[in-house]
Amino acid sequence: MAVLGKGEANGAISLLHAAGLGYGASLAIDLPLIVRLLDSPYKTQPEDKDDILGHTVRIWQDKGYTLPAEELHWAVISKIPQRQGLKSSSALCIAALRALCDATNTSLENSVMVDLARDIQLAAEVSLTGSIDDAWASLTGGWKLVDINAENSAEGIIMESPGLPTADWEVVIVLGKERGEKPSLEAFANQQSAFFQAFNALQEGNEIIAMTWNGRAMLGVLNDADLRRMTNDSFINGARAASISGSGNAMAILIPAVSNAIHSHIIAWYKRSEQKIIQTKIINGPMLKVEED
Repeated sequence: MAVLGKGEANGAISLLHAAGLGYGASLAIDLPLIVRLLDSPYKTQPEDKDDILGHTVRIWQDKGYTLPAEELHWAVISKIPQRQGLKSSSALCIAALRALCDATNTSLENSVMVDLARDIQLAAEVSLTGSIDDAWASLTGGWKLVDINAENSAEGIIMESPGLPTADWEVVIVLGKERGEKPSLEAFANQQSAFFQAFNALQEGNEIIAMTWNGRAMLGVLNDADLRRMTNDSFINGARAASISGSGNAMAILIPAVSNAIHSHIIAWYKRSEQKIIQTKIINGPMLKVEED
């Protein structure tokens, strides 16, 4: 068995769901995903219910890129829970595209790779918007506020940030039940005022406020009493921010790294209710260039 190519990506949490206003942003977190492209079957077949890998190959060919072999096989190692809103689909697209680039000595601009990931996710019907903001976070770290209706991903970037400093924050993910279906676009339209608050906070560079308002909006979209209770519990127990990520059902919580007692208390609180917990960190993107006068 030969490895033809390898690609990596990571998960992310939502700062602004793109279905609310047509603008979206996701913050990269340390949930890694690795894809290996092989010349023969791996011992364990990838869990790919939506055929994202199949769509990746088809769209890669449709765009005129060559394949490294007539018969391709995939191996996927992922720490990102699926169907929880933690950007597993975007990460799989990005990692698979990177593996194809590696296998064929193809060099693609980041924005081209994000455009391809958007096309793959729309073809697989796993995203309402193409998840452009999620793909950027999976690819480059930090977060980008994007206009999903722009002509291409490069032109759609409104602003970007390396994200909250990794060393300053703890990220706690509380997993929920696997979501059965995506919410309707009408449900998002009813929460526009809260999404606008998140959008304005991001424009001011305040991820904490944006994440909190996005969480309030998503609770209205999903109308899930259990998720509302879980979110309220996190604030009562000292969280600085808590939000439903993506379209659910995972909840992301931010806690200052210096607040060891609060961190331990929140972990213990959700473990008592037998919730599955993931502890992770923020992945910072590259620092922005500063123009000299």
